[in-house]
Amino acid sequence: MKRALATFALSAVISAALIVSAFVSIASAELTGAFARFAFCPYKTAGVDRCAHSVTSGGEVVLGSKTVPIVNPVTLQGGYSEPAEEGEEIGFSKFFGATNGETLSKTPQPVPGGLLGLVPPESSPSLVKAAVKLAAENGLTGVNSTLELARPASEIRISESHLAEGQGVALILPLMAHLENPTLGNSCYVGSSSSPIIWELRTDATEPPPPNESISGNAGLINFFEGGRIVEVEGAELVDNAWAAPGAHGCGGILSTLMDPVINATAGLPAAAGHNTAILDTAISEAKAFSVNKNDEEHP
Repeated sequence: MKRALATFALSAVISAALIVSAFVSIASAELTGAFARFAFCPYKTAGVDRCAHSVTSGGEVVLGSKTVPIVNPVTLQGGYSEPAEEGEEIGFSKFFGATNGETLSKTPQPVPGGLLGLVPPESSPSLVKAAVKLAAENGLTGVNSTLELARPASEIRISESHLAEGQGVALILPLMAHLENPTLGNSCYVGSSSSPIIWELRTDATEPPPPNESISGNAGLINFFEGGRIVEVEGAELVDNAWAAPGAHGCGGILSTLMDPVINATAGLPAAAGHNTAILDTAISEAKAFSVNKNDEEHP
């Protein structure tokens, strides 16, 4: 009896060790090579057909009367489904958020002129520009603008065919801009879940209402990695200058009823369609979820 119990106990210990070993192996699995960029793609999730990873490293956003250059790289990552074959969203794929919760990285961009809006003319001497920047864009007067998703990642839409062909809307993003400054508090936003900024980004010519005029993006150059299993579009320029922006809200905390009108007057908000612009210089990578999963399984 004692021997049987001992044998059973030993078997249980070995089984537990095998389970732990398998769990550790799964937990430590790593993507290698160019596949590493898809580390947070939900490639094991049902419905995910492809993984996407894009980095916007340049361009600008014109929000009302404010122009904010993109100087800090912004990452959009996740997965997406097969495109819809019928209905209003025909040709568009549903997006799946990143597994680490950072589908769109919250990357602050400094607002030129800061809270005071002091931006010297381009013809100003370099010393004058530096002095004004130092005074207006630091401490209590400096302002950062951070784009965040206004709605769940599942409401992002992507059209791989429109991006590849360089025609039509390629990416739809529901956004809000978080204005960050010690005076503004932590809840100063332009846009919200109920009233988001909607970008319909494309690489071909836009058709905005006046006073904006048509602008065109760039489909970029296609590169292949990992034996053609990863496609990267380098030098793509996604644009949209036909979107509207609501007014700011929640600025100054309990003083928002006083601060919101000031911020809106300073930034020219709300701004109707035709008064705002998004230009994104972006590198976009995609791969089949099957290929990403295979790379995962080959490198436990």
